[in-house]
Amino acid sequence: MYLFELQLIAALCLDLCIGDPRWFPHPVRIIGFFCTRLEIIFRGFLSSEYIAGLITLISVLLLTIGGTACLLFLLDMFSSVLSQLFAVFLLYTSVAIRDLIIHSKEVYRQLASNEDLDGARKAVSMIVGRDTSVLDEKGIIRATVETVAENMVDGVTAPLFYAVLFSLLAPVTGEHAIILAVLGAITYKAVNTMDSMFGYKNEQYLNFGRSAALLDDLVNWIPARLSGLCLIPAAAMCGFSSRGALTIFTRDRLSHASPNAAHPEAAVAGALGIALGGTSQYFGKTMVKPVIGVASRDAEQDDILRTNRLMLVGSLVFLIIMLLFRGLFLQLMS
Repeated sequence: MYLFELQLIAALCLDLCIGDPRWFPHPVRIIGFFCTRLEIIFRGFLSSEYIAGLITLISVLLLTIGGTACLLFLLDMFSSVLSQLFAVFLLYTSVAIRDLIIHSKEVYRQLASNEDLDGARKAVSMIVGRDTSVLDEKGIIRATVETVAENMVDGVTAPLFYAVLFSLLAPVTGEHAIILAVLGAITYKAVNTMDSMFGYKNEQYLNFGRSAALLDDLVNWIPARLSGLCLIPAAAMCGFSSRGALTIFTRDRLSHASPNAAHPEAAVAGALGIALGGTSQYFGKTMVKPVIGVASRDAEQDDILRTNRLMLVGSLVFLIIMLLFRGLFLQLMS
């Protein structure tokens, strides 16, 4: 009766215990290969960058969904158990809890063990897109907290959201819920990967990547808001300020160029009583972003660990809510 729930939890446990498999051709790397090759192809014979980008987006989605579905279908022809086990494996590769924790903890370790900030700057450069060479200790901490909070959505809650959402089609299609869940999570990862590769507001990608950036904003709209809300009870469960999380989430959740990024960031800033955002360097260009939160104290090294705890507990709250919603929906449909 609870097979899908057990399979979903198994996938998450694999990620928490193992992290991304370096020996396996990770789905995101395969999607990235599709993006690179198709960009070259469609830019080569289409004069409109926007149309080339749109067709690239559609083609990558079709290849990703179609390729995953065909692979699972072929496995199912041999063994239903084998196809479901492989689906659990693919679902595990679509989330990145352990890697996010490992990378952020490496920043913490470098800050805690070295007076020289070069190691910490190098560590944080692995997880952020800004120029880290000019960051002081407080800037390194803020950058790490921001990326953990924001990537809670990209790396954890949004893939789970679409996995559970697609699984709701199981009674209609007659397909195994875990198979549909993988298609949902992989589809999301394709959109998110294209945004990370094409969604830049520079001369090369302003028009080509516009459709990818808009679609990424759209698919993250609900998960980002739910994630921010889930961080409020998570703050109380972790011993932080749930009132602060609610206040800053309500006030500052739209204080970002992205329509989605500030939702989890605002909740984390309020829970910890620190300020995020502000001025950053992006490879020679100064970017002035709105300040999120109120600096009741300076950001400190332990805020990195606190943010990891918030991300983990907030993700657990998110998962429980999604599974309760799934159970209620299926009960109403039966």
